[in-house]
Amino acid sequence: MESKPLKVQADIMWAFLDTPNKMSGKYQVDLCNLTKGAIDALKSMEIPVMNKADKPEKGHYVTAKSFNYPITAVDQDGNEIKGKVGNGSKGIALIKRYEYKYQGKTGYGAGISKLIVTDLKLYEPEAVTTDDVL
Repeated sequence: MESKPLKVQADIMWAFLDTPNKMSGKYQVDLCNLTKGAIDALKSMEIPVMNKADKPEKGHYVTAKSFNYPITAVDQDGNEIKGKVGNGSKGIALIKRYEYKYQGKTGYGAGISKLIVTDLKLYEPEAVTTDDVL
């Protein structure tokens, strides 16, 4: 029997929603600054929650992945977000556990099927100019 997705509220960072991440080859997003309730629920699903001293801005976080399909990002009314979701956006992710086997190791990861963005910060790359070239 398949379980219902877990709804996790989080800060959004490093969102590769419509283009796979070059390192992992997967669509993925870091769900950061998780609440105690979200941390407990993820741990009860045996999904590891990270907290790295060299990344304090992320707090407790998971990297949620989609292997074959882009991650759909919508606003609170269900309208698809067309721009790039930038770091510092906030949202609710629908998470399901998946099992993995990699280099002889097995475990569980966070799969993501949908991302509801509640506070959008559009990603806009800095313009590159030749003015200050040395």
